[in-house]
Amino acid sequence: MTTAVSLPDRALAALTACGVSIDTSAPAPVLVARSPIDGSTLATVPALDPAGVDVAVDRAHAAFLTWRTTPAPIRGALVKGYGRLLEQHKEDLADLVQLEVGKIRSEALGEVQEMIDICDLAVGISRQLEGRTMPSERPGHRLMETWHPLGVVGIISAFNFPVAVWAWNATIALVCGDTIVWKPSERVPLTALACSALLDQAIAAAGAPADIHQLALTDRDGGPALVDNPRVALISATGSERMGAQVGPRVAARFGRSILELGGNNAAIVTPSADLDLTIRGIVFAAAGTAGQRCTSLRRVIAHESVVDEVVRRVAEVYGRLRVGTPLDEGTLVGPLIDQGSYERMQQALDEAVAAGGTVVVGGDRVDVPGCRDGVYVRPALVRMPGQAEVVRRETFAPILYVLSYSDIDEAIALQNGVPQGLSSSIFTLDQREAEMFMSAVGSDCGIVNVNIGTSGAEIGGAFGGEKTTGGGRESGSDAWRGYMRRATNTINYSHDLPLAQGVHFE
Repeated sequence: MTTAVSLPDRALAALTACGVSIDTSAPAPVLVARSPIDGSTLATVPALDPAGVDVAVDRAHAAFLTWRTTPAPIRGALVKGYGRLLEQHKEDLADLVQLEVGKIRSEALGEVQEMIDICDLAVGISRQLEGRTMPSERPGHRLMETWHPLGVVGIISAFNFPVAVWAWNATIALVCGDTIVWKPSERVPLTALACSALLDQAIAAAGAPADIHQLALTDRDGGPALVDNPRVALISATGSERMGAQVGPRVAARFGRSILELGGNNAAIVTPSADLDLTIRGIVFAAAGTAGQRCTSLRRVIAHESVVDEVVRRVAEVYGRLRVGTPLDEGTLVGPLIDQGSYERMQQALDEAVAAGGTVVVGGDRVDVPGCRDGVYVRPALVRMPGQAEVVRRETFAPILYVLSYSDIDEAIALQNGVPQGLSSSIFTLDQREAEMFMSAVGSDCGIVNVNIGTSGAEIGGAFGGEKTTGGGRESGSDAWRGYMRRATNTINYSHDLPLAQGVHFE
């Protein structure tokens, strides 16, 4: 993928292909898009101030009054058209994901494919927004529930999945009859512009109200304007636990709804019966993929004392062979960290781990990549820990993998659950009892519980989300669509009498 074309020129070409034209004469405020690949400035784009965010919400609310009455299958047809546009521009969007996030090509393409897949799922959901009919205790009555559009949905997305997570929310919200205001991470404005431009094309082709989607490019100061606006019925926010601790109470204070997808401190238990060839592959991808910058990245391995030495040896061997470098080069497996601050937090965590008795087996060192002087590249770190110290209980958004040992399965599950976060988890075992126990009520307390697969790589067909300080929200598949709608319980009296419930008489 190495090219003589400069990164800003590649970004401009991808934006132009998606129909984006940047107004460089726009007054402040602006956002500066920089590439973690080499630190270069890709573009400067106009941004909204808090007042501009309020205007975007007002437009979305006005459009909602029309969009909510549009039949759901017609809303689904719009999303279907959007999915076809994404297919046509898959390479362009992958270019922007690479340039703004630093993902390797296969991961960038995979993220765009997630957008396409969720469009297909949402189209099906648009014809299945079903309620229930329940038996009434009163003669001549029917008891039922119906689901209705909720209102304006505010979407706050993080840098590490700049398009897929937004699409999880946006496509489902749109088929549910909601309108959306999207505040992407200020680090990735170009991917947001491209996604929005393509959605605008789909909206125009469908003849839908133009304002059902609003892009709110703004820095962190603009976030509270979206969170606090009483016309935003639902805030779906993806980010750190610290961010969620601020957003959740503010939305609740005005009796709004929130879907929070926050930090993950994900663990894999490796049992004595585990297929170690499969296990090592699962561990390495989950821990080193996206340079450890996934909410589902593997942070902890909890290996049985009979296999822990072998697991450490084999993972260390693979880590030593991982190709760290520019994601534009074919063969690279680990790209850059998003910025220098991420590297500094990684080093601080490694220092804390050593102070707590840990040993850095391999990695953690800076990697010099030719032509990328201002990029931040680091070799994934493998750390042997004597126990679950405080630093292990905290998520560090970087490629650090802590290895702990256990003697029995109850101890392993206690270690897995003994952190504040509850997003993703896995167990590698060929023992059915261990697998079933891990998935039971006394097993993993996470929202995602896997067997013989790593903690990352969720499919859109299942609901995505976690428990505890991960926030409790659910996005994407299964019945997650219910979070974007309001429920009404209906009683219909088709008799000539007016009997009261519970046999009450009021004559």
